[in-house]
Amino acid sequence: MTDALANSGLVIVDKPAGMTSHDVVGRLRRYFHTKKVGHAGTLDPMATGVLVLGVERGTKFLAHMVASTKSYDATIRLGAATTTDDAEGEYSWGASAADIDRTAIEAEIAKLTGDIMQKPAAVSAIKINGRRAHELVREGQEVDIPARPVTVDKFDVLAERREGDYIDLDVTVDCSSGTYIRSLARDLGEALQVGGHLTALRRTEVGPFALADALSLDALAESPRLSLSLDEALARCFPVLSVTEEEAAALAMGKWLEPRGLKGVHAAVAPNGQAVALIKEKGKRLATVFVARPSTL
Repeated sequence: MTDALANSGLVIVDKPAGMTSHDVVGRLRRYFHTKKVGHAGTLDPMATGVLVLGVERGTKFLAHMVASTKSYDATIRLGAATTTDDAEGEYSWGASAADIDRTAIEAEIAKLTGDIMQKPAAVSAIKINGRRAHELVREGQEVDIPARPVTVDKFDVLAERREGDYIDLDVTVDCSSGTYIRSLARDLGEALQVGGHLTALRRTEVGPFALADALSLDALAESPRLSLSLDEALARCFPVLSVTEEEAAALAMGKWLEPRGLKGVHAAVAPNGQAVALIKEKGKRLATVFVARPSTL
Protein backbone atom coordinates (compact mmCIF):
# COMPACT_ATOMS: atom_id res chain seq x y z
CA MET A 1 0.00 0.00 0.00
CA THR A 2 1.34 3.44 -0.90
CA ASP A 3 1.60 6.21 1.68
CA ALA A 4 -1.12 8.12 -0.20
CA LEU A 5 -3.57 5.23 0.20
CA ALA A 6 -2.53 4.57 3.81
CA ASN A 7 -3.25 8.20 4.63
CA SER A 8 -6.45 8.41 2.58
CA GLY A 9 -9.84 8.72 4.16
CA LEU A 10 -12.25 11.08 5.87
CA VAL A 11 -11.87 13.45 8.78
CA ILE A 12 -15.07 14.50 10.55
CA VAL A 13 -14.46 17.88 12.16
CA ASP A 14 -16.55 19.69 14.77
CA LYS A 15 -16.17 23.10 13.14
CA PRO A 16 -15.88 26.01 15.55
CA ALA A 17 -17.72 29.29 15.02
CA GLY A 18 -15.96 32.08 13.16
CA MET A 19 -14.20 29.90 10.60
CA THR A 20 -15.13 29.23 6.99
CA SER A 21 -15.10 25.68 5.67
CA HIS A 22 -12.09 26.67 3.57
CA ASP A 23 -10.31 27.82 6.74
CA VAL A 24 -10.72 24.29 8.11
CA VAL A 25 -9.35 22.83 4.88
CA GLY A 26 -6.28 25.05 5.30
CA ARG A 27 -5.74 23.81 8.85
CA LEU A 28 -5.94 20.15 7.81
CA ARG A 29 -3.52 20.71 4.93
CA ARG A 30 -0.98 21.89 7.49
CA TYR A 31 -1.76 19.16 10.02
CA PHE A 32 -1.57 16.32 7.46
CA HIS A 33 1.23 17.90 5.38
CA THR A 34 -0.68 17.58 2.11
CA LYS A 35 -2.50 19.84 -0.32
CA LYS A 36 -5.00 17.09 -1.04
CA VAL A 37 -7.74 18.07 1.40
CA GLY A 38 -11.31 19.00 0.48
CA HIS A 39 -14.68 19.36 2.20
CA ALA A 40 -18.21 18.22 1.49
CA GLY A 41 -21.08 20.54 2.35
CA THR A 42 -20.17 24.09 3.33
CA LEU A 43 -20.94 25.42 6.79
CA ASP A 44 -21.36 29.17 7.32
CA PRO A 45 -18.74 30.88 9.51
CA MET A 46 -21.40 31.42 12.20
CA ALA A 47 -22.30 27.73 12.23
CA THR A 48 -20.62 24.95 14.19
CA GLY A 49 -20.74 21.19 14.01
CA VAL A 50 -20.21 18.34 11.60
CA LEU A 51 -18.01 19.10 8.60
CA VAL A 52 -16.87 16.16 6.46
CA LEU A 53 -13.44 16.45 4.87
CA GLY A 54 -11.46 14.13 2.60
CA VAL A 55 -7.70 13.62 2.77
CA GLU A 56 -5.54 12.33 -0.13
CA ARG A 57 -7.68 9.94 -2.20
CA GLY A 58 -10.53 10.65 0.19
CA THR A 59 -10.99 13.93 -1.68
CA LYS A 60 -11.97 11.94 -4.79
CA PHE A 61 -14.46 9.97 -2.73
CA LEU A 62 -16.28 13.12 -1.58
CA ALA A 63 -17.86 13.54 -5.02
CA HIS A 64 -19.51 10.13 -4.62
CA MET A 65 -20.49 10.46 -0.96
CA VAL A 66 -24.23 11.00 -0.98
CA ALA A 67 -25.36 12.76 2.19
CA SER A 68 -29.07 12.97 1.45
CA THR A 69 -30.10 13.99 4.97
CA LYS A 70 -28.76 16.47 7.51
CA SER A 71 -29.73 17.44 11.03
CA TYR A 72 -29.35 20.73 12.86
CA ASP A 73 -29.93 22.40 16.21
CA ALA A 74 -30.68 26.10 15.78
CA THR A 75 -32.03 29.22 17.44
CA ILE A 76 -34.51 31.42 15.56
CA ARG A 77 -35.25 34.97 16.69
CA LEU A 78 -38.71 36.26 15.83
CA GLY A 79 -39.24 40.02 15.74
CA ALA A 80 -36.41 41.05 13.40
CA ALA A 81 -35.24 40.18 9.89
CA THR A 82 -31.71 40.72 8.59
CA THR A 83 -30.07 41.14 5.20
CA THR A 84 -28.45 37.71 5.45
CA ASP A 85 -31.24 35.88 7.34
CA ASP A 86 -28.81 35.33 10.22
CA ALA A 87 -27.14 37.29 13.01
CA GLU A 88 -24.20 38.32 10.82
CA GLY A 89 -26.39 40.54 8.64
CA GLU A 90 -27.78 44.02 9.21
CA TYR A 91 -31.30 44.63 10.53
CA SER A 92 -33.71 45.06 7.62
CA TRP A 93 -37.21 45.08 9.13
CA GLY A 94 -39.24 43.74 12.01
CA ALA A 95 -42.31 44.02 14.21
CA SER A 96 -43.00 43.09 17.80
CA ALA A 97 -43.52 39.37 18.35
CA ALA A 98 -44.74 39.86 21.91
CA ASP A 99 -48.38 39.03 21.12
CA ILE A 100 -47.72 35.90 19.03
CA ASP A 101 -48.77 32.74 20.85
CA ARG A 102 -47.27 29.27 20.55
CA THR A 103 -50.27 27.94 18.62
CA ALA A 104 -49.66 30.43 15.81
CA ILE A 105 -45.97 29.57 15.73
CA GLU A 106 -46.65 25.82 15.57
CA ALA A 107 -49.21 26.33 12.78
CA GLU A 108 -46.71 28.15 10.57
CA ILE A 109 -43.94 25.64 11.37
CA ALA A 110 -46.28 22.87 10.21
CA LYS A 111 -46.53 24.63 6.83
CA LEU A 112 -42.73 24.61 6.58
CA THR A 113 -42.55 20.86 7.25
CA GLY A 114 -42.67 18.10 4.64
CA ASP A 115 -42.03 18.61 0.93
CA ILE A 116 -41.86 22.36 0.39
CA MET A 117 -40.57 24.92 -2.09
CA GLN A 118 -37.83 26.98 -0.47
CA LYS A 119 -36.09 30.10 -1.70
CA PRO A 120 -32.41 29.84 -0.71
CA ALA A 121 -30.80 32.66 1.21
CA ALA A 122 -29.31 35.31 -1.08
CA VAL A 123 -26.07 35.12 0.89
CA SER A 124 -25.29 31.51 -0.03
CA ALA A 125 -22.71 29.45 -1.90
CA ILE A 126 -25.11 28.83 -4.80
CA LYS A 127 -23.56 29.80 -8.13
CA ILE A 128 -25.25 32.29 -10.46
CA ASN A 129 -23.60 32.58 -13.86
CA GLY A 130 -20.42 31.11 -12.41
CA ARG A 131 -20.28 33.41 -9.37
CA ARG A 132 -21.20 32.61 -5.77
CA ALA A 133 -24.37 34.37 -4.70
CA HIS A 134 -22.76 35.73 -1.52
CA GLU A 135 -19.99 37.35 -3.61
CA LEU A 136 -22.56 39.17 -5.75
CA VAL A 137 -24.48 40.36 -2.68
CA ARG A 138 -21.32 41.75 -1.10
CA GLU A 139 -20.68 43.68 -4.34
CA GLY A 140 -24.08 45.31 -3.96
CA GLN A 141 -25.83 43.34 -6.69
CA GLU A 142 -29.43 42.21 -6.41
CA VAL A 143 -29.63 38.42 -6.23
CA ASP A 144 -32.82 36.48 -6.85
CA ILE A 145 -32.47 32.72 -6.48
CA PRO A 146 -35.53 30.72 -7.60
CA ALA A 147 -37.30 28.53 -5.07
CA ARG A 148 -36.42 24.86 -5.19
CA PRO A 149 -37.96 21.69 -3.72
CA VAL A 150 -36.59 20.53 -0.36
CA THR A 151 -37.84 18.16 2.32
CA VAL A 152 -38.08 19.04 6.02
CA ASP A 153 -38.72 15.79 7.88
CA LYS A 154 -38.68 17.33 11.37
CA PHE A 155 -39.01 20.93 12.55
CA ASP A 156 -39.61 20.85 16.31
CA VAL A 157 -39.46 23.59 18.93
CA LEU A 158 -37.43 22.48 21.96
CA ALA A 159 -37.60 25.69 23.98
CA GLU A 160 -39.10 29.18 23.80
CA ARG A 161 -37.80 32.35 25.44
CA ARG A 162 -39.55 35.72 25.39
CA GLU A 163 -37.90 39.06 26.03
CA GLY A 164 -39.56 42.34 25.11
CA ASP A 165 -40.47 42.37 21.42
CA TYR A 166 -38.54 39.18 20.65
CA ILE A 167 -39.15 35.44 20.83
CA ASP A 168 -36.17 33.08 20.65
CA LEU A 169 -36.97 29.53 19.58
CA ASP A 170 -34.54 26.64 20.06
CA VAL A 171 -35.40 24.18 17.29
CA THR A 172 -34.18 20.88 15.88
CA VAL A 173 -34.44 20.19 12.15
CA ASP A 174 -33.99 17.05 10.06
CA CYS A 175 -33.96 17.88 6.36
CA SER A 176 -32.80 17.01 2.87
CA SER A 177 -29.47 18.19 1.56
CA GLY A 178 -29.84 21.67 0.07
CA THR A 179 -32.23 22.93 2.75
CA TYR A 180 -31.29 26.30 4.27
CA ILE A 181 -32.06 26.66 7.97
CA ARG A 182 -31.63 30.43 7.60
CA SER A 183 -34.42 30.36 5.04
CA LEU A 184 -36.68 28.50 7.47
CA ALA A 185 -36.05 31.26 10.03
CA ARG A 186 -36.76 33.95 7.42
CA ASP A 187 -39.92 32.26 6.13
CA LEU A 188 -41.29 31.64 9.63
CA GLY A 189 -40.78 35.30 10.52
CA GLU A 190 -42.43 36.44 7.29
CA ALA A 191 -45.41 34.12 7.77
CA LEU A 192 -45.93 35.55 11.26
CA GLN A 193 -45.45 39.09 9.84
CA VAL A 194 -42.78 40.00 12.40
CA GLY A 195 -39.54 39.03 10.65
CA GLY A 196 -37.14 36.30 11.67
CA HIS A 197 -33.50 35.33 11.48
CA LEU A 198 -31.09 32.69 12.72
CA THR A 199 -28.94 33.46 15.76
CA ALA A 200 -27.26 30.08 16.25
CA LEU A 201 -26.73 26.98 14.11
CA ARG A 202 -25.08 23.65 14.88
CA ARG A 203 -25.03 20.78 12.39
CA THR A 204 -25.39 17.53 14.31
CA GLU A 205 -25.49 14.99 11.46
CA VAL A 206 -24.49 14.67 7.80
CA GLY A 207 -25.74 11.42 6.30
CA PRO A 208 -24.17 8.59 8.36
CA PHE A 209 -21.82 10.93 10.25
CA ALA A 210 -22.68 12.55 13.58
CA LEU A 211 -21.06 14.69 16.26
CA ALA A 212 -19.95 11.48 17.98
CA ASP A 213 -17.63 10.91 14.99
CA ALA A 214 -16.25 14.44 15.03
CA LEU A 215 -12.86 15.66 16.23
CA SER A 216 -11.98 19.16 17.34
CA LEU A 217 -9.31 21.14 15.49
CA ASP A 218 -7.30 21.28 18.73
CA ALA A 219 -7.31 17.47 18.93
CA LEU A 220 -6.25 17.20 15.29
CA ALA A 221 -3.48 19.76 15.76
CA GLU A 222 -2.10 17.68 18.62
CA SER A 223 -2.55 14.33 16.87
CA PRO A 224 -3.52 14.43 13.17
CA ARG A 225 -5.55 11.32 12.36
CA LEU A 226 -8.29 10.10 10.09
CA SER A 227 -11.79 9.61 11.45
CA LEU A 228 -12.34 6.83 8.92
CA SER A 229 -9.93 5.13 6.56
CA LEU A 230 -10.95 4.93 2.91
CA ASP A 231 -12.04 1.33 3.53
CA GLU A 232 -14.21 2.34 6.48
CA ALA A 233 -15.66 5.34 4.63
CA LEU A 234 -16.85 3.32 1.64
CA ALA A 235 -18.37 0.64 3.86
CA ARG A 236 -20.09 3.26 6.08
CA CYS A 237 -21.66 5.12 3.17
CA PHE A 238 -22.68 2.26 0.85
CA PRO A 239 -23.94 -1.31 1.06
CA VAL A 240 -21.07 -3.79 0.81
CA LEU A 241 -20.58 -6.40 -1.91
CA SER A 242 -17.92 -9.01 -1.17
CA VAL A 243 -15.73 -9.85 -4.18
CA THR A 244 -12.96 -12.39 -4.76
CA GLU A 245 -9.28 -11.49 -5.00
CA GLU A 246 -9.45 -11.94 -8.78
CA GLU A 247 -12.49 -9.68 -9.05
CA ALA A 248 -10.86 -7.09 -6.79
CA ALA A 249 -7.78 -7.07 -9.03
CA ALA A 250 -9.97 -6.55 -12.09
CA LEU A 251 -11.87 -3.68 -10.48
CA ALA A 252 -8.58 -2.07 -9.42
CA MET A 253 -7.75 -1.87 -13.13
CA GLY A 254 -11.14 -0.36 -13.93
CA LYS A 255 -12.44 -3.53 -15.54
CA TRP A 256 -16.08 -4.55 -15.31
CA LEU A 257 -17.66 -7.68 -13.87
CA GLU A 258 -20.73 -9.68 -14.79
CA PRO A 259 -24.00 -8.12 -13.48
CA ARG A 260 -25.50 -9.49 -10.26
CA GLY A 261 -28.87 -7.81 -10.07
CA LEU A 262 -27.68 -5.05 -7.77
CA LYS A 263 -29.65 -1.87 -7.27
CA GLY A 264 -27.74 1.35 -6.71
CA VAL A 265 -24.10 1.87 -5.83
CA HIS A 266 -22.23 -0.70 -3.69
CA ALA A 267 -18.77 -0.81 -2.12
CA ALA A 268 -16.78 -3.76 -3.48
CA VAL A 269 -14.74 -5.23 -0.63
CA ALA A 270 -11.96 -7.79 -1.11
CA PRO A 271 -11.42 -10.83 1.18
CA ASN A 272 -8.72 -8.90 3.08
CA GLY A 273 -11.31 -6.25 4.03
CA GLN A 274 -10.00 -3.57 1.69
CA ALA A 275 -12.61 -1.54 -0.22
CA VAL A 276 -11.50 -1.62 -3.84
CA ALA A 277 -14.13 0.41 -5.64
CA LEU A 278 -17.66 1.74 -5.81
CA ILE A 279 -19.59 -0.23 -8.40
CA LYS A 280 -22.94 0.05 -10.14
CA GLU A 281 -24.73 -2.00 -12.73
CA LYS A 282 -24.91 -0.35 -16.12
CA GLY A 283 -26.79 -2.47 -18.61
CA LYS A 284 -25.02 -5.82 -18.81
CA ARG A 285 -21.98 -4.64 -16.88
CA LEU A 286 -21.12 -4.28 -13.22
CA ALA A 287 -18.87 -1.25 -13.68
CA THR A 288 -16.78 0.96 -11.44
CA VAL A 289 -17.93 4.49 -10.65
CA PHE A 290 -14.95 5.19 -8.36
CA VAL A 291 -11.78 3.15 -7.91
CA ALA A 292 -10.55 3.56 -4.35
CA ARG A 293 -7.46 1.43 -4.85
CA PRO A 294 -6.35 1.75 -8.47
CA SER A 295 -3.68 -0.74 -9.58
CA THR A 296 -1.51 2.21 -10.62
CA LEU A 297 -1.02 3.29 -6.99
